[in-house]
Amino acid sequence: MTEDPRQIVGKHIRDLRQQAGISQEKLAEICGLHRTYIGAVERGERNVSLLNIVVLARALNVRPAKLLERIN
Repeated sequence: MTEDPRQIVGKHIRDLRQQAGISQEKLAEICGLHRTYIGAVERGERNVSLLNIVVLARALNVRPAKLLERIN
């Protein structure tokens, strides 16, 4: 069985956030989202909306498509 796309995107967001050297709390602050939401996204527990994909990508200084690139 293939991995859930929510988990793939969440792991990629976590990787990008860690590469940027920022905490979940800081990312949440930059995005205007709640810290627990960021954690749930990174664990693949939330289905991220298009608007939040754009917000997260901007906060991480990447194109929105970058967040989805690991999905096959």
